Amino acid sequence: MRMYFCTIDKTPVGSLRLVANELGLNTVWFLRGRKNETPHEDWKEDPAFFVDVVRQFQEYFAGTLRQFEIPLRMDGTEFQKKVWKNLQKIPYGETISYGELAKRIGDPKAVRAVGAANGQNPLPIVVPCHRVIGSNGSLTGFGGGLENKRRLLELESSQRRLL
Repeated sequence: MRMYFCTIDKTPVGSLRLVANELGLNTVWFLRGRKNETPHEDWKEDPAFFVDVVRQFQEYFAGTLRQFEIPLRMDGTEFQKKVWKNLQKIPYGETISYGELAKRIGDPKAVRAVGAANGQNPLPIVVPCHRVIGSNGSLTGFGGGLENKRRLLELESSQRRLL
């Protein structure tokens, strides 16, 4: 199945690369940060393929979209998928701890495994792993960098107050 990609420039968290196929959005890469991936040679750059996805990102960053309505194609283990599904249940503008997330998936002792699965989330922002913080309230681990995690949380917090 053919993979497509496009780049969204000038977001509050820098440029983002989107990767998808006909089944759904597969990956969101921060182009600055610890993971700077490049497209595979057989992928096709096609901004027209992403018109609705880009519109939703623009609305999210403008504070008018609270939840993405995009078909997702997330490859991972069953445990990772369980964690990622629960990430999507964290309300806009709210945060929970890794321990709380472990409880929500029914395995309160799996805090480290939850943290690892959170770190492997291929769709940051859309699947809001940035809403998970340390038990002491600290910002911990984020593939796009802690500064971008802080920006996303501040964006959601400020927009939530306007509701």
